[in-house]
Amino acid sequence: MAYLTDRKRATGMGSAKTGTEHFWNMTVSSVALLLLIPFFVFTVGPMIGAPYEEVVAYYSRPFPAIVAGLTLVVGMLHFKNGVQVAIEDYVRGLARKILIIATVCLSYAAIGTGLFALVRLAL
Repeated sequence: MAYLTDRKRATGMGSAKTGTEHFWNMTVSSVALLLLIPFFVFTVGPMIGAPYEEVVAYYSRPFPAIVAGLTLVVGMLHFKNGVQVAIEDYVRGLARKILIIATVCLSYAAIGTGLFALVRLAL
């Protein structure tokens, strides 16, 4: 029979000291997306189905390109943080580490690819 105190049982299982920072980052990115998504919809919407030359001319202007880039970056970082929380809550062991690494790599690859495409379109 083990006589452990509550403190001794909880040793090594305490706070990782990043929960508040993570929550705050998610809150800030949510508010940023709340503002960016309507701008994104109203700037991208008119270009759906437009000829290539018109789209290139449109995204050569700074406002639509900046809105598209910011929405892409903030959206993918918000996705990364949200999926990471879900993985941390529901997956254990080595699979947890592998999935978190894969999610982070996928998110940054999507950001890089999207920004590259936007720059190629704008220039």
